[in-house]
Amino acid sequence: MNTATRGKILEGVLRCIEVDGLASTSIEDVARKASVSRATIYRHFPGGREQLVSEAVTWEVGLFFHRIEIAIENETELSGMVAVALRTGHEALADHGLLHQLLRTEPEAVLTELAVATDVVLGVIVALIADQLEREIAAGRARVDLDPTEAADHLGRLFLSYLGTPGRWDLTDPESLDRLVRTQFLAGIERRS
Repeated sequence: MNTATRGKILEGVLRCIEVDGLASTSIEDVARKASVSRATIYRHFPGGREQLVSEAVTWEVGLFFHRIEIAIENETELSGMVAVALRTGHEALADHGLLHQLLRTEPEAVLTELAVATDVVLGVIVALIADQLEREIAAGRARVDLDPTEAADHLGRLFLSYLGTPGRWDLTDPESLDRLVRTQFLAGIERRS
């Protein structure tokens, strides 16, 4: 399958959702926005509208987390990775007009789609954190008795939770962010002297 056409279709879905909303977006609307035929859409998305919307949300969530991945690529320690990821993710969420629009107008539908996409992303996040935890243990910065996979699962879920609802923590303030990372994320991970 042509990935350029697939991307064009997914972009068309997002543009339609932005204008018409999630519930009102149809295959015909997407075909017009993407300048492709209905048949082309069905070749790429044989599951029809349901698959199209689901994959568009997953694609957009993937782009969101790719932005975070790029932001942390130069971080060599877990503390820096978590802080930069939280700050970048928080900024990206604040700037995501389509998401805010959908949460105001169609919260149930968008939250259902986001839950599915986030489950996929959680696996990627956990794998990334587990690899970093192995390096943290080897460098003497993390407890040697730590189970990297178990700790990564906990940290990944914690990350998604704070990203969505930071509570009293100001993710734009470096001191607050540092305190959050040290007390909530790394307190049980870091090696004590």
